Amino acid sequence: MSQNFTPPAPDSFTAAPAPARSGNIGLAILGAAVTALVAGAAYGGLMGAIEYQIGYAAAGVGFLVALVAVRLGGRNPVLPVLSAALTLAGVYAGYVLAEAIAISKDYDVTVTDLLTSEISQVHQSYTETFEPISVLFFAIGAYAAFQTARKAAA
Repeated sequence: MSQNFTPPAPDSFTAAPAPARSGNIGLAILGAAVTALVAGAAYGGLMGAIEYQIGYAAAGVGFLVALVAVRLGGRNPVLPVLSAALTLAGVYAGYVLAEAIAISKDYDVTVTDLLTSEISQVHQSYTETFEPISVLFFAIGAYAAFQTARKAAA
């Protein structure tokens, strides 16, 4: 007993796969900039508290900035360079915060006052006490951001 069975024809209402999310570059820039400031502040707070520089923390700033940029921006080829540049700004902000913490320990002034009304003096103090090893930490952070963004966007 054999039966002839013909499978049903495909219907025209077959759902197409969803297109890959391309990301929003404007949101990626904003999110990465906020992340750079927050992570840089954490880096500076850590350096100010222990009075020691940590290169791995600078790499952590770069890692976080790149992850946020790629997550929000998709596979945009600008994101590795953008992440590295924003990481440099974040690490610099961390160094300025650490300098403000160090100054506030020596003098009777708050960190908030130093960062709002005396920021030029804090920057001047930072440039006077700049150590060459800091260049390495800037480079470590930027490299970590660039490579993380490049590999995550691939």
